[in-house]
Amino acid sequence: IRSCLSILIYSWHLMNLMEGKHNRGFRFRYVCEGPSHGGLPGASSEKNKKSYPQVKICNYAGPAKVIVQLVTNGKHVHLHAHSLVGKHCEQGVCTVNAGPKDMVVGFPNLGILHVTKKKVLDTLEMRMIDACKKGYNPGLLVHPDLNYIQVEGGEERQLTERERDIIRQAAHQQTKEMDLSVVRLMFTAFLPDSTGSFTRRLQPVLSDPIYDSKAPNASNLKIVRMDRTAGCVTGGEEVYLLCDKVQKDDIQIRFYEEDESGGVWEGFGDFSPTDVHRQFAIVFKTPKYRDVNITKAASVFVQLRRKSDLETSEPKPFLYYPEIKDKEEVLRKRQKLMPNFSDSFGGSGAGAAGGGMYGGVGGGGGGSSAGSGYGYPPYGFSSYGAMHFHSSTNKSGAGMKHGKKKSKVFFPSFVFLIGILFVLLLLVVKERCLEIEIAHLYEMRNVGCIFSLELKMIIPLPTDAFFLEKAMELAKRHANALFDYAVTGDVKMLLAVQRPLTTIQDENGDNVLHLAIIHLHMELVKNLLEVIANMNAAAVLNVRNDLYQTPLHLAVITRQAGIVRALLGAGADVNLLDRHGNSVFHLAAQQGDEVALSMLLQHKEASVMRDLPNGDGLTILHLAVLANSMPCLRLLLAGGVDVNIQEQKSGRTALHLAIEQGNISMAGYLLLEGDAFVDSVTYDGTTPLHIAAGRGSTKLAALLKAAGADPHIENFEPLFEEEDIKDNESEKIIPGTTPLDMATSWEVYDILSSKLCKSKAASEHLLIQGNMKDLNDDVKLQLYKLLEVPDLTKSWSMLAQKLGLGILNNAFRLSPSPSKTLLDNYEVSGGTVKELIDALREMDYPEAVEIIEKRITSSRQSNQEKTKNDSNFSPKSGRDAESICDSGVEISLHKLSFTYSESFTNKTSINLKKKASGYGQDNSLQGKIEVT
Repeated sequence: IRSCLSILIYSWHLMNLMEGKHNRGFRFRYVCEGPSHGGLPGASSEKNKKSYPQVKICNYAGPAKVIVQLVTNGKHVHLHAHSLVGKHCEQGVCTVNAGPKDMVVGFPNLGILHVTKKKVLDTLEMRMIDACKKGYNPGLLVHPDLNYIQVEGGEERQLTERERDIIRQAAHQQTKEMDLSVVRLMFTAFLPDSTGSFTRRLQPVLSDPIYDSKAPNASNLKIVRMDRTAGCVTGGEEVYLLCDKVQKDDIQIRFYEEDESGGVWEGFGDFSPTDVHRQFAIVFKTPKYRDVNITKAASVFVQLRRKSDLETSEPKPFLYYPEIKDKEEVLRKRQKLMPNFSDSFGGSGAGAAGGGMYGGVGGGGGGSSAGSGYGYPPYGFSSYGAMHFHSSTNKSGAGMKHGKKKSKVFFPSFVFLIGILFVLLLLVVKERCLEIEIAHLYEMRNVGCIFSLELKMIIPLPTDAFFLEKAMELAKRHANALFDYAVTGDVKMLLAVQRPLTTIQDENGDNVLHLAIIHLHMELVKNLLEVIANMNAAAVLNVRNDLYQTPLHLAVITRQAGIVRALLGAGADVNLLDRHGNSVFHLAAQQGDEVALSMLLQHKEASVMRDLPNGDGLTILHLAVLANSMPCLRLLLAGGVDVNIQEQKSGRTALHLAIEQGNISMAGYLLLEGDAFVDSVTYDGTTPLHIAAGRGSTKLAALLKAAGADPHIENFEPLFEEEDIKDNESEKIIPGTTPLDMATSWEVYDILSSKLCKSKAASEHLLIQGNMKDLNDDVKLQLYKLLEVPDLTKSWSMLAQKLGLGILNNAFRLSPSPSKTLLDNYEVSGGTVKELIDALREMDYPEAVEIIEKRITSSRQSNQEKTKNDSNFSPKSGRDAESICDSGVEISLHKLSFTYSESFTNKTSINLKKKASGYGQDNSLQGKIEVT
């Protein structure tokens, strides 16, 4: 009764933290560095006025004992492995007596001793045992099952074997999640009991977090440099950022904008821990802006933000500019004003006076209604854009008239032809350059006035006999071409005589083929290709415009498969690159155009181009994955593309990119059909499993583990700083970071750390279940045929869902024999015959079940006979019996049963949970992973 009264009397006593620790920049020291210089400063400590942590016991005067323990900074407080050192400190705990009058207790000489990573477990377990024996908050800091009341007398408690097991398991679990860069002080006061021993515990109080001044999360955040300060509103653009030291799993890159009403928009850069290099550089992708339809640039800010305490760096400006939807300038060129008859030639119609050859003289009295006629399209050619012609309204038709000076006057259409022929003539004789041609044309204009026939003016002609002869010859050819066109209606008759002009480029560098493709004139393109077939076609086919685009580039960009086929047939060069280093192969894959890519891959140069990187270091395989184009990926793998080829910026493979995109369908297809190397590494040793673990993706981690990914591969990123091994100078090897180290959730960690081998009992259970290898090829062939039926309820896709492999249906569907691919992967993943039979029965498919059961019955009979013959032999050793490995996650896809989705890329969430879990000596997952 007295003991109970004492508890009631002292229950209202309080302990207040008068002054905590200054929350930044205290140096945690290693044993080899010697004692700390100066104790922990208080929150109000200044340069010339130092203070230290203090606590006060309220509503009580008398003797008391105050202990200080180091605890973690997580949501749930646990003991920390670091130790307090200084006066009154022993075994990492500081003990100070208070009272009987002054109930304020100060701690002026506290220091923090940093434990190395390899000693965390042993130190923590020892600290937990000590706390349980002495009653120092064991239920709060160790495990709730140890929350007992300390007996009077103050004697140390003797721990049972069960309590030691609880401590051991708790130490294992807390070691994995302990942050060695931050601690908190826990102050606990004990009042005397009836025997004078300090066993009456008051409610403990906690200080603010105390950060190691060397730790990334203790330093001030600072952006040092960015390689770009502007980006598109759609986001997804890669930015390299240099900064002061940060902690890779405790940092965010925050974009924000404040409007006039006080509202705040924010977005966060996309990156994983593998994108943080040595804590000083981050490669991230910009977030999408709040409004992707802006018409003018929007200014926002970007800053670093620490997740744990939301501390931020000084913001830096960042500019979002409107989306450029026409990066290849195709739409701009299509919007160009088309040639108009009346604009080029004035008016036409009955009695109209047409414009002159140079558009300089107009007639009078003509009607305003537009008549029929054709104009030479003024596509902005600086040399020829002003040369227009019109149809004659003179009923006398083509021919010549005699004027006063007996000079010859030509039919107006021939006036245009002579202008063109003059240029052609100079090109033929190669005596003048283009500038001289223009000058001669205007010189010719100055010789005399050139008017229309209606005004009956005279056109003085040059007297050069050679020119006159050639001009007349070419004029006849053009006249004959015009007549042939009138008879046949075949435009190639007109194009043939203008073949030399097809090499001319406009102000954008486009020739006639470029423009015809841009304006989607397929028939014209085919006519042009046929016309230039007998000349130097490469001079037209492979001309690059100002954007370094060939006609073939534009045909792929505008997705005109027919023109692509025609250009390839005409001999277009597939090796030419645009301004970004993209070949036509890259452009087709980038757009996910499997039709164009299929034609290109049949080209004789395909073997050279398929593994060629573009300006960003990406091959067509990488671009197909980034475009999420399964048909293109299938074409490339069938065409022999190297599935493990690395992009040139950081050495990522297609599998790395698929994991970064969170694309399960691509990752599954690369592993199942492409036979991608699951443990391929980047330049810094990062595997796809590193990325999946760092991003916290349970689905991708499970998929990679099922494909055999090794969770113990170290990359080149050091697991800890060199200071962590200073207490052992002989050991200077710093380990890298494994996927297990990067796991951001317990679900991922449990998947990666699950046991690799089954026990003997488990292997016996597998034998009872039936091994898929017991089914011979004949049985499998019969199953393939039964599962390839049109009835969806009895097809391979339904069986995949029943077996828990429905998420891979798209990958199976793209294989030559989906049913074979399904059963092969089910067998490789450790599937059992019993599960297969159960699935077929659920599908109400007795024919398939009967085939399997017949084979199993036959197999069992042969096994029984073999057992009788071998009965005199001793069984295998336990070691061999336990050599059957199947973790349920590592090499078994069927141990993951996913929620059914209609397509492989379905966004339906998949929730993983442990069916049964428990931690043994190695703290590994002892259970299966299933889906609910």
